[in-house]
Amino acid sequence: MITADTLEVLTDFGPLYLTRAAQDAGYRGPNFTACKFLGITNGGQFCYQGVFQVKDGTDSTKVFLTYDHAEDRVFADVQLTELS
Repeated sequence: MITADTLEVLTDFGPLYLTRAAQDAGYRGPNFTACKFLGITNGGQFCYQGVFQVKDGTDSTKVFLTYDHAEDRVFADVQLTELS
């Protein structure tokens, strides 16, 4: 079971924490400047939109967070966007 306190944390990641989780998963793109919690997938992942700066404005990518109960850790999976 995910407690209410844990759920609150998992649905309120800021750009700094989302960037860190993505980088720990191998993401090497620009740091996120903003992010938005989008929802929970059918598979139980927490889906975020991560926004980052590009030459002509901003772009975004999806970041999926998985909570590991046994280790009390969050792991990220980033849906990479092609950068120009």
